[in-house]
Amino acid sequence: MKFAIISAGEGSRLSQEGVTLPKPLVQLNGVAMIDRLIQIFVRNGADKVVVIINNESPLTKEHLAKLQAEAEIPLEVVVKTTPSSMHSFYELSPYLQDDKFCLTTVDTIFREEEFSTFIETFKQSETDGYMAVTDFIDDEKPLYISTDSALDITGFHDEATPECRYISGGIYCLTPAAVKTLHGCMEKGMSRMRNFQRQLVADGLKLKAYPFTKILDVDHAGDIVKAENFLAGKEE
Repeated sequence: MKFAIISAGEGSRLSQEGVTLPKPLVQLNGVAMIDRLIQIFVRNGADKVVVIINNESPLTKEHLAKLQAEAEIPLEVVVKTTPSSMHSFYELSPYLQDDKFCLTTVDTIFREEEFSTFIETFKQSETDGYMAVTDFIDDEKPLYISTDSALDITGFHDEATPECRYISGGIYCLTPAAVKTLHGCMEKGMSRMRNFQRQLVADGLKLKAYPFTKILDVDHAGDIVKAENFLAGKEE
């Protein structure tokens, strides 16, 4: 199984708030966010890890070049500045179209034990996709997910509905069928990941919601301490 990381954003909010390192290299409890994810993926049986970074940060390029030289598994690095996460996903897609894969962004913070069970469940599944979800809402513009009683996903929504127990956690386990949907979205001029997810449902792919207790994003300087406390087991 392959794992992919979208790390092409500029991290402008972090830099505006005084964080000097590029987002992938921001440390949580002494470990760069990009390193943390790659290490977790290796521990969870990755055959290959593919990362996209933007073309604006020499520090990140140098760091990943060093990681490539030391990597236990193949590490592919795509260097390209893209206008959106969906465009970044498209640039990664040639590496992902022949096997099950897990895709997330560099600043998605979760408990590794929950992630490991999530990955193993997907590996054993015949379903087109498993989406990590959470009922912990700490997002400026959450994507709400409606499900049936079996946690099959019925829709993705900008506003909560009575059927929405969860929001998207931004960790996507998908099969190559999703890449076909992605290419269709690009041809239609779509650019948002949430529209891609809606198209997966429209195309008839069977997606299941997989609940995590909590998933955080590091978008602001204050989120760094929140993430460190969460990973250290110090709940607020």
